[in-house]
Amino acid sequence: MNKLYIGNVSAEASEEDFETIFEQWKIPHSGPFLVKTGYAFVDCPDEKAAMKAIDVLSGKVELHGKVLEVEHSVPKRQRSCKLQIRNIPPHMQWEVLDGMLAQYGAVQSCEQVNTDTETAVVNVRYATKDQARLAMEKLNGSMLENYTLKVSYIPDETAAPEGPPAGGRRGFNARGPPRSGSPGLGARPKVQSDIPLRMLVPTQFVGAIIGKEGATIRNITKQTHSKIDIHRKENAGAAEKPITIHSTPEGCSNACKTIMDIMQKEALDTKFTEEIPLKILAHNSFVGRLIGKEGRNLKKIEQETGTKITISPLQDLTLYNPERTITVKGSIEACAKAEEEVMRKVRESYESDMAAMNLQSNLIPGLNLNALGLFPTTAPGMGPSMSNITPPGAHGGCSSFGGHPESETVHLFIPALAVGAIIGKQGQHIKQLSHFAGASIKIAPAEGMDAKQRMVIIVGPPEAQFKAQCRIFGKLKEENFFGPKEEVKLEAHIKVPAFAAGRVIGKGGKTVNELQNLTCAEVVVPRDQTPDENDQVIVKISGHFFACQLAQRKIQEILAQVRRQQQQQQQQQQLKPTSGPQPPMPRRK
Repeated sequence: MNKLYIGNVSAEASEEDFETIFEQWKIPHSGPFLVKTGYAFVDCPDEKAAMKAIDVLSGKVELHGKVLEVEHSVPKRQRSCKLQIRNIPPHMQWEVLDGMLAQYGAVQSCEQVNTDTETAVVNVRYATKDQARLAMEKLNGSMLENYTLKVSYIPDETAAPEGPPAGGRRGFNARGPPRSGSPGLGARPKVQSDIPLRMLVPTQFVGAIIGKEGATIRNITKQTHSKIDIHRKENAGAAEKPITIHSTPEGCSNACKTIMDIMQKEALDTKFTEEIPLKILAHNSFVGRLIGKEGRNLKKIEQETGTKITISPLQDLTLYNPERTITVKGSIEACAKAEEEVMRKVRESYESDMAAMNLQSNLIPGLNLNALGLFPTTAPGMGPSMSNITPPGAHGGCSSFGGHPESETVHLFIPALAVGAIIGKQGQHIKQLSHFAGASIKIAPAEGMDAKQRMVIIVGPPEAQFKAQCRIFGKLKEENFFGPKEEVKLEAHIKVPAFAAGRVIGKGGKTVNELQNLTCAEVVVPRDQTPDENDQVIVKISGHFFACQLAQRKIQEILAQVRRQQQQQQQQQQLKPTSGPQPPMPRRK
């Protein structure tokens, strides 16, 4: 990808002319210039040198009265689906760019390329050659906010036959890691934290943070090597606006301190006398670990940094806005130190959760865990909220399974005292949860006055079960029914046909033992059960969320196998000739 094509070359141009130009602009090249009539080729030692030549020379340098055009040299056989788009406005939002690219076809990937230029560069792969060609024709030379886009093919060494990508599903994994912010704001950091820093700032200071024509925010992003989104359009009329900062932990902290300094200066200039605390937004699933048992972690941060820290109440949360506001009061220096410690705890919690998720990412084939909203996302303008998730009803609730999986019934047992938290005020929480998961969720009546547990009946396909159960486990943790360092462990019951119970147990208990070793859940098929009216018996599963899920899925796999074998046997029975005495063949006359 380091061979360059130089177009619009004058007939008078010579190899020496190009040598002089490349030397003048300090662009290394690894071979001689091959000069033809009207164009030339040259090899660069690496991608960085090739990108520098394109950025510095193309459309800017004149040779014998002609302005040179420089781009990657791509053989026709490699002109497939991959394009490079240069000169993108530095402040352009990712969602705007994505929308523009999607006009010409299905974008499989869009990755930013690090360059020394102020404008942004991305490599884009379309699903088909025709889509890439259309994008090339429409976008090359087009104007975007006073910037002229430059589009060229780049070699696609991995070019595969045309058609949809493997798996046929465009989701989180197909597009690489989540992106946010503006493509051109600072070089993409080498070790960027997966979790951004989210701040709330008073609306009256937003103008000062952006600066005249965006000069101040550009300066911050350049100095701190970060990408910063100021969500001005969120919460119209609100007194505060969220800011999302993507960078290394150090870059996030530097940007945060700079923003606090700007707000302090603006407050002095405008004679604003109220205290301006630092407000950090964090996903609720991390807050328990940030606080620590009996508040020890938070107290330690307060003591070490000389700050006062408060956290917004759980009542402010909804299923679609799971962020808590962490308010830090103190000097700018003290608040900056507290931010480092708070975000270090948040990132540790996130990494721990992601490790657990990745270990179990094969729970349900085709299930896109990142799209479920079980973990914080970094969608632009959303923060870790789930408002960007399509309710299952909008696409049938089970499209990621390829077809329509059978509905399952799971009985999940929760502490009796937690029933109110799961139902919510006037039943709002359980309604939201049911809608979000795409499952029927009901709480069975108590079995007696002193019952310590209540049964939650969840009916829905595997994806709905996963979502609903995860939310219930999470809610119990949030509401402190389990200690800060204590894992939520619940018991779930699923019913299996009585004749299949032996397959779950296995010969001498082999299968059930393997299940327990594999999933870390306790799996029990109680002996001497009397099958119910549907000739079914109960399998009990106990453990933390991922253990329970994996055990449920493995048991369902065993049951599916049993059902398949039954169907095959029935088909074979139908194909066999009927036994018994055969009627005599009519005698031929």
